[in-house]
Amino acid sequence: MSDYLLGLDYGTGGAKACIIDTDGRVLGFAFEEYPIYHDFPGWSEHDAQNYWTVACRLIRICMNKAAVAAADIKGIAVSSALPSLVMVDRAGHPVHHAYNLMDKRAVDQVVWLKAHIGEDRLFTLSGYRLEDHPLLINVLWEKRHRPEAFASVHKVHTIDGFITLKLTGQSTCHYSAAAFYGVAYNMRQRQFDFGLLKELDIDPALLPDLCECDDIIGRVTPDAAAETGLLAGTPVAGGQVDCNASWIGAGAIEIGDFQSNLGTVGNFGIIHQNEDFNFSDIGRLMINFPYTVNSSQVYVTVPTTTTGGQCIRWIRDQLAQDEIDAEQHGGASAYDVLNQLAEQVPPGSDALIALPFFMGERTPIWDVNARAVLFGLTLKHGVGHIVRAMMEAVAFAMYDSFRLIKEAGLKINYPMVLNEGGAVSRLWRQIIADVFNVPIVLVKNRTGAPYGDAILAGVATGLFRDFTVAKKWVEYIEPMQPDPKNHQNYMHYFELYKSLYEHTKADFRQLAELRSGAY
Repeated sequence: MSDYLLGLDYGTGGAKACIIDTDGRVLGFAFEEYPIYHDFPGWSEHDAQNYWTVACRLIRICMNKAAVAAADIKGIAVSSALPSLVMVDRAGHPVHHAYNLMDKRAVDQVVWLKAHIGEDRLFTLSGYRLEDHPLLINVLWEKRHRPEAFASVHKVHTIDGFITLKLTGQSTCHYSAAAFYGVAYNMRQRQFDFGLLKELDIDPALLPDLCECDDIIGRVTPDAAAETGLLAGTPVAGGQVDCNASWIGAGAIEIGDFQSNLGTVGNFGIIHQNEDFNFSDIGRLMINFPYTVNSSQVYVTVPTTTTGGQCIRWIRDQLAQDEIDAEQHGGASAYDVLNQLAEQVPPGSDALIALPFFMGERTPIWDVNARAVLFGLTLKHGVGHIVRAMMEAVAFAMYDSFRLIKEAGLKINYPMVLNEGGAVSRLWRQIIADVFNVPIVLVKNRTGAPYGDAILAGVATGLFRDFTVAKKWVEYIEPMQPDPKNHQNYMHYFELYKSLYEHTKADFRQLAELRSGAY
């Protein structure tokens, strides 16, 4: 008999699972994309029940690929993209679709909170900006707009909290996710503020119990075992935010470690132990929350552009139907074809500049009304130009935050490590290296977040003494250096990128007013 560990991750675009052994070898991996619903402007949802259906399918696929017995899986951990919201009734069934991190509907609730509670008071408590619509703001929206259905809500969970509920029957939230509840969550004291909850008329009973990421919060129930093929009684860890999981899996365990993902969102994280930074002027422009490694004392600052890899997914889905059809008939990946087209375009995309704000924007501009723009489009430009311009725009959006953090003096360990999603594109990595003007490496094992979840499961169950195994197992490949000439050129484009947003900011707001009047 051998010991194995299972990790399960939910991104905005799909879910992944993997099984590893105690030497860090991936024995089984599975991925499944799922639909994103945008039924109304500002809405972004998933079918919540499908999360569990997908989990059952992916777990069985991984177990078959790994050829392991259920009894040999010694621990499980789950992660998910945040903020997210899954409301469940007393039986654990979802109430309505789930919110994913691109949802921006609760604009009126933000206005009300600023006027009646005060933005400074809320940030001082939670270290979390209102514009990002953390989970409790969406709860307020549900209470206001769908009160009859909301009356049946028993608990409000993140996506990973919903899955651990389905696995164990326990309603929990780890500290790294608790920060995304926002509003009434006290990040310094690691607890909800019951006084503020009362002011907001939110019943504390709706909230799950808080836990450390590496706590064992429950065990697989007989019902969950029957549906997933797991063994009843298998330990389940508290869990972690998906980017934490990804970065753990890629060896980020030390203060200053610097990693980036290009999944549905585009982000990077810098690990630190400076609680004051979370509540500073620069910290206020970022997303800050506890890190998996010692979630009571270590933090990660995560600047995020809302639609990173999603920009290229949109181009694929809307502009590359022939390539999709060819891929389905055994041809090259549609993404690979788009990447090849972009490689033929010079830096600067022949003076085509994009704003990548398909669903508003987070750091550092925090503008729910911002929208995507192609500026300078001519008859000379083709699909390859649009792809490259969007890649450059995502790099600009992340660099906009990076320059501020660098000025603030947080410790940063180079090189920048790129991991999941669009990082597979050598072109996109070089664009980021040139824009940021930093060296870059790629993780060889890009199993991603579920790999980090499996490591967490190993720490939680005691199979691993600590997270140092992640650093021991990681291998970095394909180092890149920034091109000084390209960086200088990109800084001119970046200035125009910033100017373009400033000139259109008021127009985005007016467009939002027109849009709201049409529905």
